[in-house]
Amino acid sequence: MMNFGKWVSFAVALGMIGATAGYLAKIGRTHRLGNPGVRVGRRVIYDDNGKVAAQQSVILPDEIMGELADSQPITTVELTGLPKDTTFGRSYYHGANGNVLVSVVLMGTDRTSIHQPQYCLEGQAWHIERTEQVLLPIDRPFPYELPAMKLTASRVLYGEHHEVKIIRGIYVYWFVTADKIAPDEGTRLWSIARTMVEKGELERWAYIAYFVTCLPGQEKVTYGHLERFIRASVPDFQVVAGKPSGQLSPVAVQP
Repeated sequence: MMNFGKWVSFAVALGMIGATAGYLAKIGRTHRLGNPGVRVGRRVIYDDNGKVAAQQSVILPDEIMGELADSQPITTVELTGLPKDTTFGRSYYHGANGNVLVSVVLMGTDRTSIHQPQYCLEGQAWHIERTEQVLLPIDRPFPYELPAMKLTASRVLYGEHHEVKIIRGIYVYWFVTADKIAPDEGTRLWSIARTMVEKGELERWAYIAYFVTCLPGQEKVTYGHLERFIRASVPDFQVVAGKPSGQLSPVAVQP
């Protein structure tokens, strides 16, 4: 049972959280919106019924490593569940080394456009087996290392005759704004709060994700291809880069 002292500490903590949330909400009504860290332009994007969802989208490459882009629809669930000013970019790239899905979700004035990537995977029956932070080598506009999160997941499928088949999924994601890169959700949220308090500006973050599947035992080869794929494509649509020394662009450190 919690003693009186612990109850007091708990109540104070709740009060501080509530006061901070109220202060940020007040700032949120008068903030200015920052610039995005990805390229946005006039390119039509469709919903899963073939109807025009938006006239503007994140401009993903038409081709990566010889693999042509196949623009993918935005689901009705996303369009109805996320804020109206959310901007998307989504394409499949079909190649001999697997089909790579590249997806970008760019927030507008509402921070709820972006949420934990794990929710989406788990909601599609993927079981996340391993989570790790990785450094991705990028060559342009100069050599630097991009911090990201790598999820290794598995999913059970059933064949025509009810035979069990296991597939692996490799999901790599990170977040960017005009001048920052963050590998995880916590760092991104802390940066938003600090920038709003210090500058009265709401950072416009984008959530970038690459996803590919493979058979068990092929994870290493598949990730090697995905790493090269990311290296070749990121500079074509992401406008923020790390520092040439290998140190990252400044991102608020969580306390």
